[in-house]
Amino acid sequence: MEKQVIIINGTGGSGKDTFVEFCTEFAKVKNISSVDKVKEAAKILVGWNGEKDEKSRKLLVDLKRLSIEYNDSPTKYIKEQYEIFKKSDLQFLFIHIREIEEIEKIKKLLNAKTLLIKNPRVALITSNNSDKNVYNYKYDYIIENNGTLEDLKNKARKFVL
Repeated sequence: MEKQVIIINGTGGSGKDTFVEFCTEFAKVKNISSVDKVKEAAKILVGWNGEKDEKSRKLLVDLKRLSIEYNDSPTKYIKEQYEIFKKSDLQFLFIHIREIEEIEKIKKLLNAKTLLIKNPRVALITSNNSDKNVYNYKYDYIIENNGTLEDLKNKARKFVL
């Protein structure tokens, strides 16, 4: 099987992590986020404790923007993880990215496909630019998370098989 890189997006609470978790039941998967290192920095710099409230979302968005402007460290991190993925027996690399420009950059860089997880039961977060523009992109795939967990698991199975 050919290795696949999937950029995954969706509003907060739409089921992205659950979808990827279900994918791991049917394929060998690596799951990363473009804000992994930003989250580590936020914990060190300001004592962020992992909350996902509006203030924390803004903190992470702002720190990520600064890290992109300074030395594009999110892209460097993704490239490092991609090199590890290429040498492994893993089949899928899921990369969580919110910002449209960053999605497009990584899509071209890694010849990735894009996936949107939509959940009609979850409101779009509009308090920051990264979250409020989630739907302003033409994704390669869209998964509607509009049923039960078992329904989402079946969609994950179909996606990776």
